[in-house]
Amino acid sequence: MQKLVKDIKTAIEKCGLQDGMCIGFHHHLRGGDYVLNMVMEQIAELGIKDLTINASSIHESHTPLIEHMKNGTVTGLVTAYIGPTVGKAVSQGVLKNPVVFQTHGYRPAGMAKGEYRPDISFIAAPSSDPMGNCTGKIGKSACGSLGYAFSDAEYAGKVVVITDNLVDYPLTQYSISETSVDYVVKVDEIGDPKGIVSGTTRMPRNPVSLKIAQQAAKAIDASGLLKDGFSFQTGAGGASLATAAYLKDIMLEKEIKGSYALGGITGYLVEMLEAGCFQAIQDVQCFDLKAVQSIRDNPCHAEISAAHYASPDAKSSAASSLDVVVLGATEIDVDFNVNVHTDSNGYIMGGSGGHSDVAQEAKMTIIVAPLLRTRYAVVKKHVKCISTPGDSVDILVTEYGICVNPKREDLKQRLTEAGLLVVDIHDLQKKAEKITGIPEEPEEKESRVVAEVMYRDGSIIDRIYQV
Repeated sequence: MQKLVKDIKTAIEKCGLQDGMCIGFHHHLRGGDYVLNMVMEQIAELGIKDLTINASSIHESHTPLIEHMKNGTVTGLVTAYIGPTVGKAVSQGVLKNPVVFQTHGYRPAGMAKGEYRPDISFIAAPSSDPMGNCTGKIGKSACGSLGYAFSDAEYAGKVVVITDNLVDYPLTQYSISETSVDYVVKVDEIGDPKGIVSGTTRMPRNPVSLKIAQQAAKAIDASGLLKDGFSFQTGAGGASLATAAYLKDIMLEKEIKGSYALGGITGYLVEMLEAGCFQAIQDVQCFDLKAVQSIRDNPCHAEISAAHYASPDAKSSAASSLDVVVLGATEIDVDFNVNVHTDSNGYIMGGSGGHSDVAQEAKMTIIVAPLLRTRYAVVKKHVKCISTPGDSVDILVTEYGICVNPKREDLKQRLTEAGLLVVDIHDLQKKAEKITGIPEEPEEKESRVVAEVMYRDGSIIDRIYQV
């Protein structure tokens, strides 16, 4: 059987792409991905229109999508995250149909139900053999885990593997099997692995973020959850990463042996694994090159699918056994609702990713955020968009103290007894408003909906309007 074809255009034609279909992509190369743009360029040349893209995330490298939205090649987008440039264009009304924001956990669940199931999915694979056995762990463009692409391989009508490192058959250490793959294309470059790393996946240097992180680590220590068998996830934001570094010191000092670290994995969590803080890492996405090296070389660093990570429809998931997760926020309100979809002006600049998945599942969800960001208040009366509902959030840690959700009086008592500064979130909101004043709200044009925010159970929990 001949699966290897000469170029992307040939693969598209053989798959029978037509107007109105849905196509899938994954984002493990993040800001370094070239594959989505290369595929869309060929589709545009073929004159195919009215496509819906189901991509696990959209990053800054994907700005050519804006033109494809303008000319009608792409009229729908289903994703868990959109970077600021494409996000601003969507907020200004460039896309015909509203974006559907899913969570990382709901994407595979939705595909299993037939929702936004791709007719064709394109898998950027750092190494593949001619039959489509492929992996992200080796090759010049190695990105580590291919966890988000597993659902594309399983559910798409046709699957095309695009690689820049074609190896002899059989590639035995594969992530995705040839049994799911229809065609293979060899190209010069699928992306720049340096683009995996972004500003949000680097350790902060500013004293405010470090102070917040230190207090968050102390809160974990005081919670009663930090003991042998402890499981943990941190988000990609600076204060979240710094929390892991402070937590490592506490765990080593107290000789606590955790069970696993989860999520998008950074070098900081790899260092905790290597130091003996955890027995294992469960990795759906590598956030830096140290994590890529670890998943390749360390058998205790496991690659998992997005469904294994956090699907609400799975019989169990790694998220469902989490003790503590530390996450960021663009905004948080006095009811502990969190916004990670828009900025303070209402422009799309992010998305839930796995935020609301793990927030709901973890025994304790910590939001780390400054009271102010530039001249804008982070703690507000009402967030512009609810990404994660407040009943999934336990505490907010700021530089001015720790706010505990009223539903967690037990936690408030533990933190107070540990000598941590516990404050009322309403007081923090008033403090922020006193500093910034009451901001003027951006004008919404004709109340046109540009995005619907889907919760991890498939319901729509909020809508984002044109700015």
